Amino acid sequence: MVSMTAFIAGIKERLASEKGATMVEYGLMVALIAVIVAVGAAALGIGINDLFVAVNTSL
Repeated sequence: MVSMTAFIAGIKERLASEKGATMVEYGLMVALIAVIVAVGAAALGIGINDLFVAVNTSL
């Protein structure tokens, strides 16, 4: 059976670990990059659409 001291030491070790925090940080960075790409693609799509409309009306 696990002693109370070993149990508390295990809890302290888990709380001191930064693996979870690092994963959250990477997740936030990936989410931010995804938002930037989506906004850029939307803006680029609108610009290309306007270009095609201008070419179509000039024909």
